[in-house]
Amino acid sequence: MADVTQRILALLATLQTGRAFTADELVARLGVSPRTLRRDVDRLREYGYPVRTRPGPGGHYRLVAGSALPPLVLDDDEAIATLLGLATLAATGRAAEGSVDEAATRAYGKVDQFLPKRLRHRAAQLRASLETSAAAAPSVSADVLAELAEAIQRRLVVTFDYTGRDGAVTSRRAEPYRHVHHNLRWYLLARDTAKDDWRVFRLDRLTGLRTSTSTYEPRPLPADTALDYLRQGLGKDRERVVLTVEASLADVADAFAYEDADLEALGERRTRAVLALDTWEWLLLRLAFLDAPFTVEEPAGFRAALRSFGARLAGGGGPAQPVA
Repeated sequence: MADVTQRILALLATLQTGRAFTADELVARLGVSPRTLRRDVDRLREYGYPVRTRPGPGGHYRLVAGSALPPLVLDDDEAIATLLGLATLAATGRAAEGSVDEAATRAYGKVDQFLPKRLRHRAAQLRASLETSAAAAPSVSADVLAELAEAIQRRLVVTFDYTGRDGAVTSRRAEPYRHVHHNLRWYLLARDTAKDDWRVFRLDRLTGLRTSTSTYEPRPLPADTALDYLRQGLGKDRERVVLTVEASLADVADAFAYEDADLEALGERRTRAVLALDTWEWLLLRLAFLDAPFTVEEPAGFRAALRSFGARLAGGGGPAQPVA
């Protein structure tokens, strides 16, 4: 029976990749006979998994979306990762009704209903023992994320109202390309049709989303990735700062945990950090707690400012007093 169960799980894991497989592909991949394959597919259907079969030339097997959610097939590590992911997402935002974080909170409480029996006890233990700190972040509608995802996939033009940083509300028409999640914020990279240029929109400032039936021809992204383009925009008014720190990459990552920093290990106890900062003062507290020698490679103005501040610190304690 154990062999049958393992075989069924292997077949299900293969079909859950979402692509279609010919019978010959599945027979070769799973190491079974065509007759055994047909029986295993029938078993999956009995368990509630909708496996569609297309006979004849070009025939294939494919797992399609069904009307009901059958039991999830997760191994122990996947079950733990699922709960941790839901807990992390639930800890962000204000749990507004219909938001992604509120949905994650609800899903976190009921995920055991869809787990195999052997994992429910372990999942319950993890849920009872886990606490997460709340992170201040704006809530984003799960429906908005889903509707934009469909528009991106189908290349449909969308319209919406957008509240800018100054509070002004404008109507926008855009070609959506990517979602980006960065520093606890959700963004949309889109091409604004009125301005005929690329724009990044905060999803928590977007209301009245409407998807049209108009399609658009895709264009190359304005950067290597949507995240690169977002980071370029966020850092356009900041200076590029390059540091070499005589500490491990892990220690430097801890010190700059709340900065958007690119880190590179130059050795076991040497790390290069590249940041975008408004002023040199942002470095002080991080470097003080890091307690390691460092060199500011660029910009020169930051080096001069830190030297000047160091001289002020040196004189801040007054003259040395004799020990009684």
